[in-house]
Amino acid sequence: MNRELLMLVDAISREKSVERDVVFGAVEAALASATKKLYGTEVDIRVAVDRDSGEYETFRRWHVVPNEAGLQNADSEILLFEAQEQIEDIEVDDHIEEPVESVPIGRIGAQAAKQVILQKIRDAEREQLLNDFMSRGDKIFIGTVKRLDKGDIIAESGRVEGRLKRTEMIAKENLRTGDRVRAVILGVDPTQRGPQIMLSRSSPEFMKELFAQEVPEIEQGLLEIKSCARDSGSRAKIAVLSHDKRVDPIGTCVGVRGSRVNGVTNELAGERVDIVLWSEDPAQFVIGALAPANVQSIVVDEERHAMDVVVDEENLAIAIGRGGQNVRLASELTGWRINIMSAEESAAKHEQESESVRKLFVEKLDVDAEVADILIAEGFTSLEEVAYVPMQEMLEIEAFDEDTVNELRTRAKDALLTMEIAKEEKVEEVSQDLRDLEGVTPDLIAKLADGGIHTRDDLADLAVDELVELAGMDEADARTMIMKAREHWFTA
Repeated sequence: MNRELLMLVDAISREKSVERDVVFGAVEAALASATKKLYGTEVDIRVAVDRDSGEYETFRRWHVVPNEAGLQNADSEILLFEAQEQIEDIEVDDHIEEPVESVPIGRIGAQAAKQVILQKIRDAEREQLLNDFMSRGDKIFIGTVKRLDKGDIIAESGRVEGRLKRTEMIAKENLRTGDRVRAVILGVDPTQRGPQIMLSRSSPEFMKELFAQEVPEIEQGLLEIKSCARDSGSRAKIAVLSHDKRVDPIGTCVGVRGSRVNGVTNELAGERVDIVLWSEDPAQFVIGALAPANVQSIVVDEERHAMDVVVDEENLAIAIGRGGQNVRLASELTGWRINIMSAEESAAKHEQESESVRKLFVEKLDVDAEVADILIAEGFTSLEEVAYVPMQEMLEIEAFDEDTVNELRTRAKDALLTMEIAKEEKVEEVSQDLRDLEGVTPDLIAKLADGGIHTRDDLADLAVDELVELAGMDEADARTMIMKAREHWFTA
Protein backbone atom coordinates (compact mmCIF):
# COMPACT_ATOMS: atom_id res chain seq x y z
CA MET A 1 0.00 0.00 0.00
CA ASN A 2 2.87 2.36 0.81
CA ARG A 3 4.45 1.68 -2.57
CA GLU A 4 1.11 2.31 -4.30
CA LEU A 5 0.80 5.58 -2.42
CA LEU A 6 4.19 6.74 -3.67
CA MET A 7 3.31 5.71 -7.23
CA LEU A 8 0.00 7.63 -6.98
CA VAL A 9 1.78 10.74 -5.72
CA ASP A 10 4.33 10.60 -8.53
CA ALA A 11 1.65 10.09 -11.17
CA ILE A 12 -0.49 13.01 -10.01
CA SER A 13 2.57 15.24 -9.62
CA ARG A 14 3.59 14.62 -13.24
CA GLU A 15 0.05 14.84 -14.63
CA LYS A 16 -0.81 18.12 -12.90
CA SER A 17 2.73 19.59 -13.02
CA VAL A 18 2.79 20.30 -9.31
CA GLU A 19 5.41 19.60 -6.67
CA ARG A 20 5.30 16.21 -4.95
CA ASP A 21 5.07 18.01 -1.60
CA VAL A 22 1.75 19.53 -2.67
CA VAL A 23 0.35 16.08 -3.43
CA PHE A 24 1.74 14.67 -0.19
CA GLY A 25 0.08 17.57 1.62
CA ALA A 26 -3.24 16.66 0.02
CA VAL A 27 -2.87 13.02 1.10
CA GLU A 28 -2.05 14.13 4.65
CA ALA A 29 -5.13 16.40 4.67
CA ALA A 30 -7.34 13.53 3.48
CA LEU A 31 -6.02 11.17 6.17
CA ALA A 32 -6.37 13.86 8.87
CA SER A 33 -9.96 14.57 7.80
CA ALA A 34 -10.83 10.86 7.98
CA THR A 35 -9.26 10.56 11.45
CA LYS A 36 -11.23 13.56 12.79
CA LYS A 37 -14.50 11.86 11.86
CA LEU A 38 -13.67 9.02 14.25
CA TYR A 39 -13.69 11.41 17.22
CA GLY A 40 -16.90 13.25 16.38
CA THR A 41 -15.56 16.48 17.98
CA GLU A 42 -13.43 19.45 16.90
CA VAL A 43 -10.07 17.78 17.44
CA ASP A 44 -6.85 18.84 15.71
CA ILE A 45 -5.15 16.04 13.80
CA ARG A 46 -1.80 16.07 12.03
CA VAL A 47 -0.65 13.34 9.67
CA ALA A 48 2.98 13.06 8.57
CA VAL A 49 3.77 10.97 5.48
CA ASP A 50 7.38 9.91 4.93
CA ARG A 51 8.30 11.19 1.45
CA ASP A 52 10.67 8.28 0.79
CA SER A 53 8.94 5.20 2.23
CA GLY A 54 5.28 6.22 2.07
CA GLU A 55 4.79 5.27 5.72
CA TYR A 56 2.80 7.71 7.83
CA GLU A 57 2.09 8.61 11.45
CA THR A 58 -0.93 10.33 13.01
CA PHE A 59 -0.90 12.79 15.94
CA ARG A 60 -3.59 14.50 17.94
CA ARG A 61 -2.59 18.10 18.76
CA TRP A 62 -3.46 20.70 21.39
CA HIS A 63 -2.77 24.39 20.85
CA VAL A 64 -1.18 26.11 23.90
CA VAL A 65 -3.17 29.21 24.99
CA PRO A 66 -2.47 31.78 27.77
CA ASN A 67 -3.70 30.85 31.21
CA GLU A 68 -5.79 33.98 31.57
CA ALA A 69 -7.47 33.55 28.20
CA GLY A 70 -9.37 30.39 29.11
CA LEU A 71 -10.26 27.58 26.76
CA GLN A 72 -12.38 28.18 23.70
CA ASN A 73 -12.25 24.56 22.59
CA ALA A 74 -11.15 21.98 25.17
CA ASP A 75 -10.83 19.30 22.45
CA SER A 76 -7.98 21.12 20.71
CA GLU A 77 -6.57 23.63 23.23
CA ILE A 78 -4.62 23.41 26.47
CA LEU A 79 -3.73 26.05 29.06
CA LEU A 80 -0.09 27.07 29.32
CA PHE A 81 0.41 25.95 32.93
CA GLU A 82 -1.03 22.50 32.11
CA ALA A 83 1.20 22.20 29.05
CA GLN A 84 4.26 23.16 31.12
CA GLU A 85 3.59 20.20 33.41
CA GLN A 86 4.34 18.01 30.39
CA ILE A 87 7.00 20.10 28.63
CA GLU A 88 8.75 22.59 30.88
CA ASP A 89 9.98 25.07 28.26
CA ILE A 90 6.84 25.10 26.07
CA GLU A 91 5.42 28.53 25.13
CA VAL A 92 2.09 30.04 24.09
CA ASP A 93 1.09 29.14 20.48
CA ASP A 94 3.22 25.97 20.55
CA HIS A 95 1.53 22.58 20.20
CA ILE A 96 1.53 19.42 22.28
CA GLU A 97 1.18 16.23 20.25
CA GLU A 98 0.17 12.70 21.14
CA PRO A 99 0.53 9.74 18.72
CA VAL A 100 -2.78 8.05 17.88
CA GLU A 101 -3.75 5.11 15.70
CA SER A 102 -3.51 5.84 11.99
CA VAL A 103 -6.46 5.28 9.68
CA PRO A 104 -5.68 2.83 6.83
CA ILE A 105 -5.61 4.75 3.59
CA GLY A 106 -8.17 2.40 2.13
CA ARG A 107 -10.67 3.44 4.81
CA ILE A 108 -10.94 7.00 3.58
CA GLY A 109 -12.28 5.87 0.22
CA ALA A 110 -10.59 6.30 -3.09
CA GLN A 111 -13.09 8.89 -4.29
CA ALA A 112 -12.80 11.01 -1.16
CA ALA A 113 -9.03 10.90 -1.31
CA LYS A 114 -9.08 11.86 -4.95
CA GLN A 115 -11.38 14.83 -4.33
CA VAL A 116 -9.23 16.15 -1.49
CA ILE A 117 -6.06 15.71 -3.53
CA LEU A 118 -7.52 17.41 -6.62
CA GLN A 119 -8.85 20.31 -4.54
CA LYS A 120 -5.46 20.76 -2.95
CA ILE A 121 -3.87 20.80 -6.36
CA ARG A 122 -6.42 23.30 -7.68
CA ASP A 123 -5.64 25.53 -4.70
CA ALA A 124 -1.93 25.24 -5.41
CA GLU A 125 -2.42 26.05 -9.10
CA ARG A 126 -4.57 29.07 -8.22
CA GLU A 127 -2.00 30.27 -5.69
CA GLN A 128 0.76 29.92 -8.27
CA LEU A 129 -1.24 31.93 -10.83
CA LEU A 130 -1.97 34.55 -8.20
CA ASN A 131 1.68 34.81 -7.18
CA ASP A 132 2.78 35.09 -10.82
CA PHE A 133 0.24 37.84 -11.48
CA MET A 134 1.12 39.85 -8.35
CA SER A 135 4.86 39.50 -8.99
CA ARG A 136 4.43 41.53 -12.20
CA GLY A 137 3.80 44.60 -10.02
CA ASP A 138 0.75 45.78 -11.97
CA LYS A 139 -1.27 48.40 -10.10
CA ILE A 140 -4.23 48.42 -12.49
CA PHE A 141 -6.25 45.26 -13.13
CA ILE A 142 -7.58 45.16 -16.71
CA GLY A 143 -10.11 42.44 -17.39
CA THR A 144 -13.62 41.45 -18.35
CA VAL A 145 -16.69 41.11 -16.16
CA LYS A 146 -17.17 37.34 -15.83
CA ARG A 147 -20.11 37.09 -13.42
CA LEU A 148 -21.91 38.63 -10.46
CA ASP A 149 -21.55 37.20 -6.96
CA LYS A 150 -23.97 38.56 -4.34
CA GLY A 151 -23.69 42.08 -5.72
CA ASP A 152 -19.92 41.90 -6.22
CA ILE A 153 -18.38 41.72 -9.68
CA ILE A 154 -15.93 38.95 -10.54
CA ALA A 155 -13.59 40.16 -13.26
CA GLU A 156 -11.22 37.95 -15.22
CA SER A 157 -7.79 38.82 -16.60
CA GLY A 158 -6.32 35.82 -18.38
CA ARG A 159 -6.65 32.96 -15.89
CA VAL A 160 -6.69 35.27 -12.86
CA GLU A 161 -9.86 36.59 -11.23
CA GLY A 162 -10.40 39.70 -9.14
CA ARG A 163 -13.29 40.76 -6.92
CA LEU A 164 -14.81 44.23 -7.22
CA LYS A 165 -17.09 44.69 -4.23
CA ARG A 166 -20.28 46.69 -4.51
CA THR A 167 -18.86 49.25 -2.09
CA GLU A 168 -15.81 49.75 -4.32
CA MET A 169 -17.79 50.47 -7.49
CA ILE A 170 -18.48 53.95 -8.81
CA ALA A 171 -21.88 55.21 -7.71
CA LYS A 172 -24.69 54.46 -10.19
CA GLU A 173 -22.28 52.49 -12.38
CA ASN A 174 -23.90 49.48 -14.06
CA LEU A 175 -21.37 46.91 -15.25
CA ARG A 176 -22.61 43.83 -17.08
CA THR A 177 -21.18 40.45 -18.00
CA GLY A 178 -18.70 40.84 -20.84
CA ASP A 179 -17.94 44.51 -20.14
CA ARG A 180 -14.30 45.56 -20.09
CA VAL A 181 -13.32 46.87 -16.67
CA ARG A 182 -10.32 48.59 -15.14
CA ALA A 183 -9.73 48.87 -11.40
CA VAL A 184 -6.88 49.49 -8.98
CA ILE A 185 -5.51 46.47 -7.11
CA LEU A 186 -5.99 47.05 -3.37
CA GLY A 187 -4.24 43.84 -2.39
CA VAL A 188 -4.84 40.14 -1.78
CA ASP A 189 -7.30 38.87 0.83
CA PRO A 190 -6.43 35.22 1.55
CA THR A 191 -9.55 34.84 3.74
CA GLN A 192 -11.83 35.33 0.74
CA ARG A 193 -13.43 32.29 -0.83
CA GLY A 194 -13.04 32.49 -4.57
CA PRO A 195 -11.15 35.43 -6.13
CA GLN A 196 -8.72 36.91 -3.62
CA ILE A 197 -7.45 39.94 -5.57
CA MET A 198 -9.44 42.87 -4.19
CA LEU A 199 -10.23 45.68 -6.63
CA SER A 200 -11.57 49.21 -6.41
CA ARG A 201 -12.88 51.82 -8.82
CA SER A 202 -14.02 54.28 -6.15
CA SER A 203 -10.80 54.71 -4.15
CA PRO A 204 -8.52 57.77 -4.55
CA GLU A 205 -5.70 55.35 -5.48
CA PHE A 206 -7.54 54.42 -8.69
CA MET A 207 -7.64 58.04 -9.80
CA LYS A 208 -3.95 58.47 -8.99
CA GLU A 209 -3.05 55.45 -11.11
CA LEU A 210 -5.21 56.65 -14.01
CA PHE A 211 -3.43 60.00 -14.00
CA ALA A 212 -0.08 58.20 -13.84
CA GLN A 213 -1.04 56.36 -17.04
CA GLU A 214 -2.33 59.49 -18.80
CA VAL A 215 0.51 61.82 -17.72
CA PRO A 216 4.01 60.51 -18.61
CA GLU A 217 5.62 63.23 -16.48
CA ILE A 218 4.34 61.46 -13.36
CA GLU A 219 6.05 58.22 -14.39
CA GLN A 220 9.21 60.20 -15.14
CA GLY A 221 9.19 61.76 -11.66
CA LEU A 222 8.77 65.33 -12.92
CA LEU A 223 5.30 65.54 -11.36
CA GLU A 224 3.90 64.02 -8.18
CA ILE A 225 0.32 63.54 -7.04
CA LYS A 226 0.50 64.42 -3.34
CA SER A 227 -3.09 63.61 -2.36
CA CYS A 228 -6.51 62.85 -3.77
CA ALA A 229 -10.09 63.05 -2.47
CA ARG A 230 -13.16 61.66 -4.25
CA ASP A 231 -16.91 61.45 -4.24
CA SER A 232 -16.83 58.63 -6.76
CA GLY A 233 -18.93 59.25 -9.85
CA SER A 234 -19.50 62.91 -8.92
CA ARG A 235 -16.46 65.03 -8.13
CA ALA A 236 -12.83 64.75 -7.10
CA LYS A 237 -9.83 66.88 -6.24
CA ILE A 238 -6.16 66.00 -6.72
CA ALA A 239 -3.14 67.95 -5.47
CA VAL A 240 -0.09 67.96 -7.74
CA LEU A 241 3.48 69.14 -7.29
CA SER A 242 6.13 69.79 -9.93
CA HIS A 243 9.72 68.75 -9.25
CA ASP A 244 10.84 70.66 -12.35
CA LYS A 245 10.25 74.43 -12.51
CA ARG A 246 9.86 74.18 -16.28
CA VAL A 247 6.82 71.92 -15.94
CA ASP A 248 3.43 73.47 -15.17
CA PRO A 249 1.75 70.82 -12.94
CA ILE A 250 -1.87 71.81 -13.58
CA GLY A 251 -1.52 72.42 -17.31
CA THR A 252 0.42 69.19 -17.75
CA CYS A 253 -2.28 67.14 -16.02
CA VAL A 254 -5.04 68.84 -18.00
CA GLY A 255 -3.31 68.20 -21.34
CA VAL A 256 -3.86 69.80 -24.74
CA ARG A 257 -7.53 70.80 -24.93
CA GLY A 258 -8.16 68.78 -21.78
CA SER A 259 -7.17 65.48 -23.42
CA ARG A 260 -5.45 64.00 -20.35
CA VAL A 261 -7.96 64.92 -17.68
CA ASN A 262 -10.78 63.93 -20.05
CA GLY A 263 -9.21 60.49 -20.40
CA VAL A 264 -9.50 60.06 -16.63
CA THR A 265 -13.00 61.56 -16.49
CA ASN A 266 -14.29 59.24 -19.22
CA GLU A 267 -13.02 56.18 -17.35
CA LEU A 268 -14.77 57.42 -14.18
CA ALA A 269 -18.24 57.88 -15.67
CA GLY A 270 -17.89 61.64 -16.08
CA GLU A 271 -16.51 62.37 -12.62
CA ARG A 272 -15.47 66.03 -12.49
CA VAL A 273 -11.85 66.55 -11.42
CA ASP A 274 -10.40 69.71 -9.84
CA ILE A 275 -6.60 69.86 -10.16
CA VAL A 276 -5.03 71.80 -7.28
CA LEU A 277 -1.47 73.06 -6.87
CA TRP A 278 0.05 71.49 -3.72
CA SER A 279 1.85 73.87 -1.36
CA GLU A 280 4.00 73.44 1.74
CA ASP A 281 2.09 76.39 3.21
CA PRO A 282 -1.09 74.81 4.65
CA ALA A 283 -3.11 78.03 4.30
CA GLN A 284 -2.14 78.44 0.64
CA PHE A 285 -2.92 74.76 0.02
CA VAL A 286 -6.40 75.14 1.54
CA ILE A 287 -7.08 78.29 -0.50
CA GLY A 288 -6.25 76.38 -3.68
CA ALA A 289 -8.28 73.36 -2.61
CA LEU A 290 -11.42 75.49 -2.13
CA ALA A 291 -11.36 76.70 -5.74
CA PRO A 292 -13.36 77.97 -7.55
CA ALA A 293 -14.35 79.98 -4.43
CA ASN A 294 -12.34 83.14 -3.67
CA VAL A 295 -11.06 83.39 -0.10
CA GLN A 296 -11.00 86.73 1.75
CA SER A 297 -8.98 85.68 4.77
CA ILE A 298 -7.89 82.60 6.64
CA VAL A 299 -7.00 81.89 10.27
CA VAL A 300 -4.91 78.81 11.10
CA ASP A 301 -5.37 76.99 14.41
CA GLU A 302 -2.36 74.66 14.66
CA GLU A 303 -3.47 73.14 17.97
CA ARG A 304 -6.87 71.99 16.63
CA HIS A 305 -5.45 71.41 13.13
CA ALA A 306 -8.29 73.56 11.80
CA MET A 307 -8.73 76.68 9.68
CA ASP A 308 -11.42 79.38 9.69
CA VAL A 309 -11.87 80.46 6.08
CA VAL A 310 -13.72 83.72 5.40
CA VAL A 311 -15.44 84.23 2.05
CA ASP A 312 -17.88 86.90 0.89
CA GLU A 313 -21.59 86.17 0.53
CA GLU A 314 -21.28 85.59 -3.22
CA ASN A 315 -18.70 82.85 -2.70
CA LEU A 316 -20.23 81.24 0.37
CA ALA A 317 -22.36 78.71 -1.53
CA ILE A 318 -19.51 77.96 -3.97
CA ALA A 319 -17.01 77.34 -1.16
CA ILE A 320 -19.37 75.00 0.67
CA GLY A 321 -20.63 73.25 -2.45
CA ARG A 322 -23.77 71.23 -2.96
CA GLY A 323 -24.41 69.25 0.19
CA GLY A 324 -21.08 70.49 1.57
CA GLN A 325 -19.20 68.56 -1.11
CA ASN A 326 -16.59 71.19 -2.01
CA VAL A 327 -15.46 71.93 1.53
CA ARG A 328 -15.57 68.23 2.47
CA LEU A 329 -13.33 67.23 -0.44
CA ALA A 330 -10.99 70.15 0.28
CA SER A 331 -10.73 69.01 3.88
CA GLU A 332 -9.95 65.41 2.86
CA LEU A 333 -7.42 66.61 0.29
CA THR A 334 -5.50 68.89 2.66
CA GLY A 335 -5.96 66.95 5.90
CA TRP A 336 -7.18 70.11 7.67
CA ARG A 337 -10.55 70.73 9.25
CA ILE A 338 -12.05 73.68 7.33
CA ASN A 339 -14.72 76.00 8.72
CA ILE A 340 -16.31 78.19 6.06
CA MET A 341 -17.84 81.45 7.31
CA SER A 342 -18.95 84.85 6.11
CA ALA A 343 -17.23 88.09 7.12
CA GLU A 344 -20.05 88.80 9.59
CA GLU A 345 -19.75 85.36 11.18
CA SER A 346 -15.96 85.77 11.40
CA ALA A 347 -16.30 89.18 13.08
CA ALA A 348 -18.81 87.78 15.57
CA LYS A 349 -16.52 84.85 16.39
CA HIS A 350 -13.52 87.14 16.75
CA GLU A 351 -15.46 89.40 19.12
CA GLN A 352 -16.59 86.40 21.15
CA GLU A 353 -13.01 85.15 21.44
CA SER A 354 -11.78 88.64 22.34
CA GLU A 355 -14.43 88.91 25.04
CA SER A 356 -13.33 85.55 26.46
CA VAL A 357 -9.67 86.65 26.54
CA ARG A 358 -10.64 90.05 27.95
CA LYS A 359 -12.54 88.37 30.79
CA LEU A 360 -9.56 86.10 31.48
CA PHE A 361 -7.11 89.03 31.71
CA VAL A 362 -9.41 91.16 33.86
CA GLU A 363 -10.07 88.30 36.27
CA LYS A 364 -6.64 86.67 36.50
CA LEU A 365 -4.38 89.72 36.11
CA ASP A 366 -6.63 91.98 38.19
CA VAL A 367 -6.57 94.76 35.57
CA ASP A 368 -9.29 96.91 34.05
CA ALA A 369 -10.79 96.36 30.59
CA GLU A 370 -8.59 99.08 29.06
CA VAL A 371 -5.35 97.28 29.96
CA ALA A 372 -6.84 93.97 28.81
CA ASP A 373 -7.79 95.53 25.45
CA ILE A 374 -4.24 96.85 24.99
CA LEU A 375 -2.88 93.32 25.48
CA ILE A 376 -5.45 91.88 23.06
CA ALA A 377 -4.66 94.56 20.47
CA GLU A 378 -0.97 93.62 20.71
CA GLY A 379 -1.81 89.97 19.96
CA PHE A 380 -1.75 88.44 23.46
CA THR A 381 -4.30 85.64 23.85
CA SER A 382 -3.20 83.72 26.95
CA LEU A 383 -1.65 84.11 30.38
CA GLU A 384 1.34 82.03 29.23
CA GLU A 385 2.18 84.65 26.61
CA VAL A 386 1.98 87.49 29.14
CA ALA A 387 4.16 85.57 31.59
CA TYR A 388 6.85 84.24 29.28
CA VAL A 389 7.21 86.29 26.07
CA PRO A 390 10.58 88.11 25.94
CA MET A 391 10.62 91.17 28.16
CA GLN A 392 11.68 93.38 25.26
CA GLU A 393 8.53 92.60 23.30
CA MET A 394 6.29 93.86 26.08
CA LEU A 395 8.44 96.95 26.64
CA GLU A 396 7.76 97.91 23.01
CA ILE A 397 4.10 98.49 23.93
CA GLU A 398 3.84 102.29 24.18
CA ALA A 399 1.19 102.26 26.92
CA PHE A 400 3.36 100.17 29.31
CA ASP A 401 6.47 101.16 31.26
CA GLU A 402 8.95 98.69 32.77
CA ASP A 403 7.22 98.58 36.19
CA THR A 404 3.86 97.82 34.56
CA VAL A 405 5.38 95.05 32.43
CA ASN A 406 7.08 93.45 35.45
CA GLU A 407 3.87 93.59 37.46
CA LEU A 408 1.81 92.04 34.66
CA ARG A 409 4.34 89.24 34.19
CA THR A 410 4.41 88.52 37.95
CA ARG A 411 0.61 88.43 38.18
CA ALA A 412 0.41 86.15 35.12
CA LYS A 413 2.92 83.68 36.62
CA ASP A 414 1.11 83.70 39.97
CA ALA A 415 -2.23 83.10 38.24
CA LEU A 416 -0.80 80.21 36.23
CA LEU A 417 0.62 78.62 39.39
CA THR A 418 -2.71 78.96 41.19
CA MET A 419 -4.58 77.46 38.23
CA GLU A 420 -2.13 74.55 38.04
CA ILE A 421 -2.60 73.77 41.74
CA ALA A 422 -6.38 73.90 41.29
CA LYS A 423 -6.10 71.61 38.28
CA GLU A 424 -4.07 69.07 40.25
CA GLU A 425 -6.67 69.12 43.00
CA LYS A 426 -9.39 68.44 40.44
CA VAL A 427 -7.37 65.55 39.03
CA GLU A 428 -7.33 63.99 42.49
CA GLU A 429 -11.14 64.09 42.51
CA VAL A 430 -11.27 61.97 39.35
CA SER A 431 -11.17 58.16 39.65
CA GLN A 432 -8.03 56.28 38.59
CA ASP A 433 -9.87 54.31 35.89
CA LEU A 434 -10.81 57.56 34.16
CA ARG A 435 -7.29 59.00 34.52
CA ASP A 436 -5.82 55.82 32.98
CA LEU A 437 -8.13 55.93 29.95
CA GLU A 438 -6.17 56.32 26.72
CA GLY A 439 -6.27 59.88 25.38
CA VAL A 440 -7.30 61.53 28.67
CA THR A 441 -5.01 64.48 29.45
CA PRO A 442 -4.74 66.57 32.63
CA ASP A 443 -6.47 69.47 30.83
CA LEU A 444 -9.33 67.21 29.81
CA ILE A 445 -9.59 65.78 33.33
CA ALA A 446 -9.94 69.31 34.72
CA LYS A 447 -12.71 70.12 32.23
CA LEU A 448 -14.49 66.85 33.00
CA ALA A 449 -14.25 67.50 36.73
CA ASP A 450 -15.73 70.98 36.22
CA GLY A 451 -18.66 69.30 34.52
CA GLY A 452 -19.17 66.77 37.30
CA ILE A 453 -17.59 63.86 35.40
CA HIS A 454 -15.45 61.91 37.90
CA THR A 455 -15.53 58.27 36.74
CA ARG A 456 -15.15 56.29 33.55
CA ASP A 457 -18.85 55.40 33.67
CA ASP A 458 -19.74 59.09 34.00
CA LEU A 459 -17.87 59.72 30.75
CA ALA A 460 -19.39 56.66 29.08
CA ASP A 461 -22.89 57.94 29.89
CA LEU A 462 -22.32 61.23 28.05
CA ALA A 463 -23.76 61.94 24.61
CA VAL A 464 -21.30 63.11 21.94
CA ASP A 465 -22.69 66.66 21.83
CA GLU A 466 -22.44 66.89 25.64
CA LEU A 467 -18.74 66.02 25.60
CA VAL A 468 -18.11 68.42 22.70
CA GLU A 469 -19.69 71.26 24.68
CA LEU A 470 -18.03 70.28 27.95
CA ALA A 471 -14.48 69.77 26.69
CA GLY A 472 -14.43 71.78 23.46
CA MET A 473 -13.43 68.65 21.54
CA ASP A 474 -13.88 67.78 17.90
CA GLU A 475 -17.03 65.70 17.36
CA ALA A 476 -15.10 62.74 15.95
CA ASP A 477 -12.62 62.83 18.87
CA ALA A 478 -15.49 63.03 21.35
CA ARG A 479 -17.18 60.00 19.79
CA THR A 480 -13.93 58.01 19.93
CA MET A 481 -13.34 58.98 23.56
CA ILE A 482 -16.86 57.92 24.61
CA MET A 483 -16.53 54.57 22.81
CA LYS A 484 -13.23 53.93 24.61
CA ALA A 485 -14.93 54.70 27.91
CA ARG A 486 -17.65 52.16 27.08
CA GLU A 487 -15.33 49.34 26.03
CA HIS A 488 -15.28 47.74 29.48
CA TRP A 489 -19.06 47.34 29.35
CA PHE A 490 -18.69 44.80 26.55
CA THR A 491 -15.53 43.01 27.68
CA ALA A 492 -16.37 42.47 31.34
